[in-house]
Amino acid sequence: MADDRDSISEEFDKLDTNFVRPPEKSIKDIVNADTEDASLQKYKKELLGLAATSEDQVILFPENPEHVIVKNISLISEGAVKCTMDLPAPNDFTLTVKEGCNYNIRITYFVQREIVSGLRYTHRIKRLGVPLDREVYMFGSFAPRKEAYEYTSPAEEAPTGMLHRGKYNITSSIVDDDKHTYLKWHWVLEIAKDW
Repeated sequence: MADDRDSISEEFDKLDTNFVRPPEKSIKDIVNADTEDASLQKYKKELLGLAATSEDQVILFPENPEHVIVKNISLISEGAVKCTMDLPAPNDFTLTVKEGCNYNIRITYFVQREIVSGLRYTHRIKRLGVPLDREVYMFGSFAPRKEAYEYTSPAEEAPTGMLHRGKYNITSSIVDDDKHTYLKWHWVLEIAKDW
């Protein structure tokens, strides 16, 4: 599972520390800026959708102050959902993968209140306490909206053979460019002979 992606990600993190983020602006500030430029206003409305045309914030979960609410993670293989984990999940939740199969991970989430930039999913894989791999999947930047967003990871191939079968402990998190962690959870990926 491990490859050069770990070193690439570490180099990216080093470069990222030199980046100076511009000051945060609310959607209202963005929409109200440059009102004399009609083409820019049109572009903002296309980009922001409902968030640009409404005086009210898009708030879907009033009890939750976060901007990103992650609902579930699914395991997809051969075009079918094999298993879904509602989030947050218990630490011992297990997703089973058939050895040798190609699979994707799909994450369903909502964005409310404000724009989120540089949203990404990371996970660290350990087996028997030994770190094996770290993955980072970039989602992108998103405006609040009433409909859910979905991210589907690139295809992965589950390892095969008796030595690879078993349980892998995974720590996952959803983070943005501001290093804000919206959700962090632990789960188990089991490589088995069959689903």
